[in-house]
Amino acid sequence: MSPEAGEILRLGQQAMLAAIKLTLPVLLFGLVAGLLISIFQAVTQLQESTLTFVPKMIAVVIALIIFGGWMLATIVGFTNMVFDSLPLIPKG
Repeated sequence: MSPEAGEILRLGQQAMLAAIKLTLPVLLFGLVAGLLISIFQAVTQLQESTLTFVPKMIAVVIALIIFGGWMLATIVGFTNMVFDSLPLIPKG
């Protein structure tokens, strides 16, 4: 494998890792909110569709508020790494 191909694979791996790191907090907050709402609905036998949607949206917004700065720093760091790696990728 050529060094250029190795660099492209490394960038792809870094992109996937960054995507996982960026989505994990938001998905976990939504998952926990959904689980709690499901338990509440099972206990009360209340099946209201807005009861599942609104709390999940609130949980996602809270996650974005809490982790937004870290997420921005992570994506900026990844973008800088990609731009620094551009000279190592062949042009043709």
